[in-house]
Amino acid sequence: MTDRKTSIRPDGPSRLDQLGIGLAGLCALHCLATIIVVSALGLGGHFLLAPEIHVFGLALALIIAAVAVGWGALKHRQPAPFVVAMMGLTFMGGALAMPHGEGELVLTLIGVSLVSLGHLLNLRASRAA
Repeated sequence: MTDRKTSIRPDGPSRLDQLGIGLAGLCALHCLATIIVVSALGLGGHFLLAPEIHVFGLALALIIAAVAVGWGALKHRQPAPFVVAMMGLTFMGGALAMPHGEGELVLTLIGVSLVSLGHLLNLRASRAA
């Protein structure tokens, strides 16, 4: 058992896992809102569809998942959270290569769902360890 004062990851719920789940939810909301707002109103396309937002979001998700889930995998020695989260990040990366539209939305939603699931599995495995 590690001492709270010396542990990088606190015992119990990890703030990074929680942040990762929240970020995945924001990503899904952004994707759905973009489709709705741009399709229905024709507004905000220049901002909501900007590639920089998607690249920044994926980079942030990669960093948070690598630290939270990677550190958790080292702690609890269960590969499932890491594998699931990395599959999700792969789907999200694939979405960046797609033109904006339904295909991108589907890949992104699959990706953020898997990343969130990876963070949830990591929280559970860390609590059990």
